[in-house]
Amino acid sequence: MVMSNSSRTLSSVLGKFGIGMTLLVEVILFSQFSAYFFTAENILNVSLQLSITAIIAAGMTFVILTSGIDLSVGALVAFTGVIATSVLKLSIPLLISFPLAIVVGLLIGVCSGAFAGVCVTRFSITPFIATLALMTIFRGAAYMYTDGRPIWGLPPEFSLLASGRLFGIPIPTLITICVYGAGYLVLHWTRFGRYVYAVGGNREAARLAGINTNRVLVSVYAICGVLTSLSGILLAARVNSGQPNAGLMYELDVIAAVVVGGTSLSGGRGTIVGTLLGAVLIGVLRNGLNLLNVNSYVQQVVVGLVILVTVMMDQSKKK
Repeated sequence: MVMSNSSRTLSSVLGKFGIGMTLLVEVILFSQFSAYFFTAENILNVSLQLSITAIIAAGMTFVILTSGIDLSVGALVAFTGVIATSVLKLSIPLLISFPLAIVVGLLIGVCSGAFAGVCVTRFSITPFIATLALMTIFRGAAYMYTDGRPIWGLPPEFSLLASGRLFGIPIPTLITICVYGAGYLVLHWTRFGRYVYAVGGNREAARLAGINTNRVLVSVYAICGVLTSLSGILLAARVNSGQPNAGLMYELDVIAAVVVGGTSLSGGRGTIVGTLLGAVLIGVLRNGLNLLNVNSYVQQVVVGLVILVTVMMDQSKKK
């Protein structure tokens, strides 16, 4: 009995603090192997690097909590980037083109996400297939729109959106903090947040309880879409160009961050704080491996193994 209680206690501790402990071990190890790792500049650099995928992961958390998935995020990043940057190239004053580019980019995200939600709800297409099709459409559309060439010659003010700092902190990092703060409030302090968990836990039971499940599903995909487009704008500002091949394999890092953060792929269980920790863990992992000059192909293998092991642990806990 004592052994059983101890095992349950250990399992509970690992379930709550496992990712934090793993992150701490990562920091300690990389600090030992690289003198540059644990410096203020590198920490800010890590926060800047992971901000793009972390923002998308916040939206993906809403989707996965409803037992869905969105594979189109990487392609949507590219499509949003080329459209937003093309608006900046219009022969109109920058004071108009700058906000217009951001608004158009975010509208693309809302509309694409809502369309994915409609495909899932109205047409009963599985999220995997619906978003896989949209991934192909957006990627092809980005190449068609640009004829496979980047959009250059953007105003230097646009790059400040990604390279600028406020109180010494990169602007994308501050945006990430705001996104996660808002996400936490929505999921844990609003009726809509409770509906998201209810739909993910048991969609039919939620419907019978009077929840408009279709509206909730369309909303979570729209949230994921708008945050993905926000990341697409920030990425375009970082490279100061619209790249049709941007966002390749972003789906991997985003889903990894959500799953590693403790959100169950079957829905109904997880937190946005866990997603943030998962994004930081993967960001620190990539940064540390880069500092140690580990081959990028090896990094992909490592991240893939992290996803696999985490999902295996999640399934074991459910059993």
